Amino acid sequence: MEERGWDILVSRLADGKVTPFLGAGAGYGTLPTGTQLANDWAARFDYPLGQTGDLTAVAQFLAVTRGPRWPKDLIVEDFAGTGTPDFTSPDEPHAFLACLDLPIYITTNYDGFMVEALRAAGKDPIQELCRWNPETREQGRTSVFDEPGFEPTPERPVVFHLHGVIERPESLVLTEDDYLSFIVDISWHRKQLLPLRIQQALTGTSLMFLGYSLSDWDFKVIFRALVIAMEAELRRESVSVQLSPDEQDVKSYLVQYLREKDIEVYWGDLQAFVQDLRHRTGR
Repeated sequence: MEERGWDILVSRLADGKVTPFLGAGAGYGTLPTGTQLANDWAARFDYPLGQTGDLTAVAQFLAVTRGPRWPKDLIVEDFAGTGTPDFTSPDEPHAFLACLDLPIYITTNYDGFMVEALRAAGKDPIQELCRWNPETREQGRTSVFDEPGFEPTPERPVVFHLHGVIERPESLVLTEDDYLSFIVDISWHRKQLLPLRIQQALTGTSLMFLGYSLSDWDFKVIFRALVIAMEAELRRESVSVQLSPDEQDVKSYLVQYLREKDIEVYWGDLQAFVQDLRHRTGR
């Protein structure tokens, strides 16, 4: 990333005007990757359609052949035997982010690692989720954002799960149908599905995408449905994206495309990005 991009990011972090977006890469080494899960499920359940590493496609096959809830219950089982990251390591992504004085964290991950890291840092986080489908809206649960006068703070931050949490399988955005429904709902009913304070974070702070790959449906959906859809409201030069170095083959195209939108890209793995940012912020 160019020095100008680093200067903007570090300055806005100091002002608390950054909203991290966490993707699946943040849990790498602790949780199975989407590709690993997809290959395992495809082998176990005789997936017949090729491209066995595509989790959304394999999950869609299982939803059609075994029932819509089946792949969601399956991923809950697969997550149950995993551990947690080492939050004592200064280079662990969640631990580093927890040390920053930020009021809102947004994630497309199902796990609660960001909440756990914030607690380990002595904070009192609140976990919230996007109620994108009827199942999540019909349970009658209230949101902390419905409380009069509620305002997230660095001491009591909100971790907002766009694609659901593992403790509530009905909330997970997992299959192809889920992603398509999420895109439609968030595009047409964004103001109803995203609390006002989350909308303000998207439009009034610098967004920092961490742990995403260009091939991730999560990144494609979020970038298109949220960032591009709200482009007119976004402050210029407000988005930083950390992308895997193995995507160098599309680097020239992507850099040109994103530069037109004043988006800065860091080409490297997440741990390297955290190390660089920690050095620049003195954390």
